[in-house]
Amino acid sequence: MNIKPLADRVLIEPAAAETKTVGGIIIPDTAKEKPLKGSVVAVGKGTKDEEMVLKVGDQVLYGKYAGTEVELDGTKYLIMRQSDVVAIIG
Repeated sequence: MNIKPLADRVLIEPAAAETKTVGGIIIPDTAKEKPLKGSVVAVGKGTKDEEMVLKVGDQVLYGKYAGTEVELDGTKYLIMRQSDVVAIIG
């Protein structure tokens, strides 16, 4: 991977959107809920005012509209500030 976040930013691979079927009806991708959790893939070094507390491999929860979507080698990622992450899972 060639993406290295700068400062207090983190690169997150979102969890797969859950597929729900109701009585045999398959919900299309466009109607699926955007996932609110994911796995940290890369982290920046932090800033002099904000230490980086997240590390690669952390499972996190983030805001519904947080981050900027990027695609690399067919995989979608989110880049966001550490402050946009609301919790570490587990």
